[in-house]
Amino acid sequence: MILPIVAYGDTVLRKKAKAITKDYPKLDELLENMWQTMYNASGVGLAAPQIGLPIRLFVIDATPFADDDELSKEEQKALNGFKKVFINAQIEDEKGKDWAFNEGCLSIPDIREDVNRKDTITITYQDENFKTHTETYDGLSARVIQHEYDHIEGILFTDKLSSLKKRLLKNRLEKISKGKINVDYKMRFPAIKKGR
Repeated sequence: MILPIVAYGDTVLRKKAKAITKDYPKLDELLENMWQTMYNASGVGLAAPQIGLPIRLFVIDATPFADDDELSKEEQKALNGFKKVFINAQIEDEKGKDWAFNEGCLSIPDIREDVNRKDTITITYQDENFKTHTETYDGLSARVIQHEYDHIEGILFTDKLSSLKKRLLKNRLEKISKGKINVDYKMRFPAIKKGR
């Protein structure tokens, strides 16, 4: 089932998400809904807070990046079929050089900005069978993981922009939170308070 994606301005996007256990109700169904929702919106990642659930869960399918001719053959190969579920993730280490990459977010449609992140991460997480993994990623796969991981920490990519960039985006972000935007996927906008 395709779920509405929560728009910028909703408080659930600002909560530090809670860990879940393997008896979380209807987890398989939730994961299937998240995949469908992400693909319907042409995303490469989706975190549970983006569908209104403050839990430590996100899904990634970075396969579309494998066709990017600007990436090395090695990176294209690494991204091809890179499809994973991350439950109760914890980034253990971020290292390497800072590099800028143009990011967007399904909760913040029509805004893309360059964000600096470290190029290598080590992350511990559980998969959909609650098997624990500790893995190291670099390049674009690390970046996609960092972006989705930020969601379960209550952080948005716009938080990483300079104060000048934030001021320049303020009106556009307000329009998104008020539902004054056209998107080709279902969204849920924060309740607009009367008198505003």
